[in-house]
Amino acid sequence: MIETIAVIAAGAVIGAGVWLVLAALADPEAGRRLRRLRSAPFEQGRPLKLTVAIVGAVAVWTVTGWPVAGLLAGVGCWWLPAMLGPDRYHQQQVERIEAVAAWTEMLRDLMAGASGLHQAITATLPIAPAPIQADVARLSEQLRLGRPPHEALAEFADDVDNPTADLVAAALSTAASKHAADLGTLLGTLAESAREQSAMLVRAAANRARVRTSTRIIIAVTLGMAVLLMLFSPDYLEPFDGFLGQLVLGGIGVLWAAALTWLVRLSRPKLGPRVLAPGKRREEVPA
Repeated sequence: MIETIAVIAAGAVIGAGVWLVLAALADPEAGRRLRRLRSAPFEQGRPLKLTVAIVGAVAVWTVTGWPVAGLLAGVGCWWLPAMLGPDRYHQQQVERIEAVAAWTEMLRDLMAGASGLHQAITATLPIAPAPIQADVARLSEQLRLGRPPHEALAEFADDVDNPTADLVAAALSTAASKHAADLGTLLGTLAESAREQSAMLVRAAANRARVRTSTRIIIAVTLGMAVLLMLFSPDYLEPFDGFLGQLVLGGIGVLWAAALTWLVRLSRPKLGPRVLAPGKRREEVPA
């Protein structure tokens, strides 16, 4: 039985890998997500997280005797802390939007003093806000190496990954390729808009926090019920011992994963569409 389940799991992993490769070949954005997924286990703090996931999977498999339960436990140990813990995604979005606003104001002031685009960007390196300092440094290096400004700015917007950065990059790209009247006024307006957006996200955080709290309660009650049944009424769970039971348990796990993903998306801020998304760069960024 275990060998059969292992073959099925291996087939599923191979199928997922083929799908990811095809998606990467068909969609540049999917390729970027694939590269992030491949490097994710080795980022800061991830080795410990991966170890906990493996230990949790082995422990649950050993206690229950269900390979699928072990797999689900490992996935849960990897994803649930990020999904149900502090809303770091929201905080990062607010910090990056405010950083873009502050950096835009720096560029506006420097370019008003007759500095060129490259000189202004280089001058902001020591004082660029921390959330985007590495992205600004990469942009400055690309310009120093002679890369066309519209390409370097499009890559910068892709690294920062929010609509406000796209608008700033588009404005700077226009200024670099042709005369842009009132660029300082435009940059100031974009910075003001970014600050208003970050304030709106902070105000909306309370509503999203209620969704996350509801998600935590649902998961705690469900897992608590499963543990109680396993301890005090193991006969009730006997149907899951067989091969068909494991398939059913896997289906339940997939449904739970889909539901949790949907709930987490409900709790995340909506920043609006990006105007310099990879599929739109050619049309939106002047050459």
